[in-house]
Amino acid sequence: MRMHILGICGTFMGGVAALARELGHTVEGSDANVYPPMSDQLEALGIELMRGYTAEHLQPGPDHVRPDLIVVGNAMTRGNPAVEYMLDAQLRYTSGPQWLGETLLAGREVLAVAGTHGKTTTTSLLAHLLEQAGLAPGFLIGGVPGNFGVSARLGQGKPFVIEADEYDTAFFDKRSKFVHYRPRIAILNNLEYDHADIFPDVAAIQRQFHHLVRTVPGNGRLIVNAHDRHLAEVLAMGCWTPVETFGIGSGDWQATLVEADGSAFTVHRHGERIGDVHWPLLGNHSVMNALAALAAATAAGADPRALLPAFATFESVKRRMELVGEVNGVRVYDDFAHHPTAIATTLAGLRAKVGTARILVALEPRSNSMRQGAHAEALAPSLADADSVVFLHRPELPWDAGHVTAALGGRGDTAATVDALIEALHAQARPGDQVIFMSNGGFEAAPRRFVERLRQG
Repeated sequence: MRMHILGICGTFMGGVAALARELGHTVEGSDANVYPPMSDQLEALGIELMRGYTAEHLQPGPDHVRPDLIVVGNAMTRGNPAVEYMLDAQLRYTSGPQWLGETLLAGREVLAVAGTHGKTTTTSLLAHLLEQAGLAPGFLIGGVPGNFGVSARLGQGKPFVIEADEYDTAFFDKRSKFVHYRPRIAILNNLEYDHADIFPDVAAIQRQFHHLVRTVPGNGRLIVNAHDRHLAEVLAMGCWTPVETFGIGSGDWQATLVEADGSAFTVHRHGERIGDVHWPLLGNHSVMNALAALAAATAAGADPRALLPAFATFESVKRRMELVGEVNGVRVYDDFAHHPTAIATTLAGLRAKVGTARILVALEPRSNSMRQGAHAEALAPSLADADSVVFLHRPELPWDAGHVTAALGGRGDTAATVDALIEALHAQARPGDQVIFMSNGGFEAAPRRFVERLRQG
């Protein structure tokens, strides 16, 4: 089958392309921005990439065969020339999640990881644990896990681990992506308000999570955050699957911190001591991710005690507190945190590790929710552990970030460009500082540019 993927360079759709190619399909695709590293990965697989969304990419011609199926990414909208041609010509099309659910996931033991925060790290960790247990899982992850070096693979075993996003599926299917996956084991990691561009309130997101709960069979397992009241309300809507909860000091799976920064903790299940975890990640949120992954791997048949040493060899996903350089005693990190809760927990974990060392934060409000100002009131409190914050306030930002920096009590400032932001941080930085760049976008390569600026002196 010849498949054409619209929006192929996104992490998710690039993963779909890689899996389809591994299944033996002829795969091609188009994107508005064909760029490394995804473009390099796809071209290495023999996948033809086309720049832009034009009707010609889908039309038969002397050097091109019309595709048998078009897989439509959720960034595509009506009015897009490729979409309009696809509809007018009555070509066969589907969404990425639907194709996955019907073609690849049917017959596999699906482990889905859902939640507002921590999906990518938890999915990567779960795949790593199952790999160490000898179960050879397949996976599709919204990032590049350090232990595997690729975001997707079919795997030789029965399990398939998938990052289960609540974002909508496609312009023609407004259900959340995860309703297509039909997992036997599902992690519900947490639930907060996000994606303000498609969800009016928390209740709307809870309804989508309950759609997911409805698809998990009675002989499956739900692994649920014991501390999250929004998830408790989801389960109260109806639950037909055994539930195991996890938490720090509460739940069926419990962690007790050995180190305040979360780098070591003890695990108990139903009151029975399983053992200790020592690993390179920091923060209570990382401990919660670890408990969820361990519980899910156990539900899939792995021995939890035998898995504990595997945590020490876990290599986190790129852009999750990724150390990109150290110059003259200044350590520079690239981090994906973009929701106030994720920002707060990430900074708290770092603070527990570095003690009184200064933490400088560069923050780009790039997610749809951030750009719309949905989290504006919570931003200043989330930055409590930062000694200084430089907020990228691009001219097109539709709300005034001044009240956020004002609420930081002299610890905050704004910059209109990335160049200005880098210079503002450079003027402040001194040996011993920890500098974190936080954004869910490319941030114009700001972390690495800042490292170079430090080297220049």
